[in-house]
Amino acid sequence: MKIIMLGAPGAGKGTQAKKIAEKYSVPHISTGDIFRANIKNGTELGTKAKAYMDQGLLVPDELTCDLVVDRIQQKDCENGYILDGFPRTIPQAEALDRALKAMGEKIDYAINVDVPDSSIVNRMSGRRACTSCGATYHIVYNAPRAEGVCDACGEKLILREDDKPETVQKRLSVYHEQTQPLIDYYEAAGVLKTVDGTADMEDVFAAIVHILGE
Repeated sequence: MKIIMLGAPGAGKGTQAKKIAEKYSVPHISTGDIFRANIKNGTELGTKAKAYMDQGLLVPDELTCDLVVDRIQQKDCENGYILDGFPRTIPQAEALDRALKAMGEKIDYAINVDVPDSSIVNRMSGRRACTSCGATYHIVYNAPRAEGVCDACGEKLILREDDKPETVQKRLSVYHEQTQPLIDYYEAAGVLKTVDGTADMEDVFAAIVHILGE
């Protein structure tokens, strides 16, 4: 079961990816985790990636794909995996397809967690984060016991720069420009499945389980 998670930032695809990984006992793989692990372990690919990241540059598609392919060839991926945050662009998707084809494999499902932009802006601008312990809340869906105060450590909660409406709109613009075309790409490949991401988290998960089969 080889799955790619698609969806705008804040659509909840990371949460769903973790739940799928747990239910089906397959690894949840994010590019951020791969970069960190390779840099920490001082691998050749990690050293190359770090050189770009240290300059504030994006890691090139080819190198990112090499890192992902290296990760999915590890033993814990024998029964499948969930890719979260990769591919982000058509060239990355094409590079991944070529690499998988060379291994005699292919993607089984591209699951698109669909949420309208307006819902994402409302959802993310309601987030609050603790400046001390990093705990996160939502003023509507997961409010702290006392307004503006962390339940866990009592420190102040803030609206992060990333979650401000204007920042979210910018991130959504980048998503629509670069990543949205992947929806058409995987639809053409016959592997796209879309779920309504505005539903309750458990209902979204149930819809995904229905697609994947019990």
